[in-house]
Amino acid sequence: MIHQLIFAYPRPGMSEREFHRYWVEEHAVQYASKIPQIRQYLVDTRVELSFDEPEPLWSGVAEIWLANEEEQLASLQTPEFLEGARLDEPRWAAFWRTLVLDTDAHIVVPGSQKTADTKLFVLVKRKEGLPLNEFRAYSRDAHASVMSRVPGLRRYYQNHTRDGFYGVGEATLDCAYQLWFDDVNALRNAMRSPEFQRAMADLATFTEPRYVHTLAVRENWIIGPTTLERKNS
Repeated sequence: MIHQLIFAYPRPGMSEREFHRYWVEEHAVQYASKIPQIRQYLVDTRVELSFDEPEPLWSGVAEIWLANEEEQLASLQTPEFLEGARLDEPRWAAFWRTLVLDTDAHIVVPGSQKTADTKLFVLVKRKEGLPLNEFRAYSRDAHASVMSRVPGLRRYYQNHTRDGFYGVGEATLDCAYQLWFDDVNALRNAMRSPEFQRAMADLATFTEPRYVHTLAVRENWIIGPTTLERKNS
């Protein structure tokens, strides 16, 4: 299963609030969800953790699940994509700031998809010179053990960039960690904890600090745990 992550930002002149509304209520429902190959579809909208946060690199994330590369390619050739979702994107998203990652999900702390809809993305790039296989091994074992101790953590996935993104060079990012919490206050408290600080310090031992990005979001399921009836069933 391909777990695709699409990081997006509002087009010039559009507020983040309107960007979120249009994405969740119009683009997702009227266009993207109609692509027949999409098995599950989720839109993550950014939430603020403090009043003095710097301007974010992205304001949300689309999460798309596809069965395999064949279905992924087929999805990009459908009229629902070419004449629908693709044409609609410039109306609300700054396409030049979009980042796409195809990932394989590694479940560290399992949990129900129907609860804990607030989460933190931690995006990382491995240290220069560190082999990819060593990065993945350390991330899945040693680092996962440290991060799993964060208080209030309900679910924890590591989404490692698929091998195909390294076919002609380096991938932009090597992994997107996803950490779920009950709500925004629980996430704030977790980020203040010594356990979280130790986990973030551990990142510096095997990733490039200048490429570590965090993004707090709230989930909006379009096709998911409570919508599995799918549009074509």
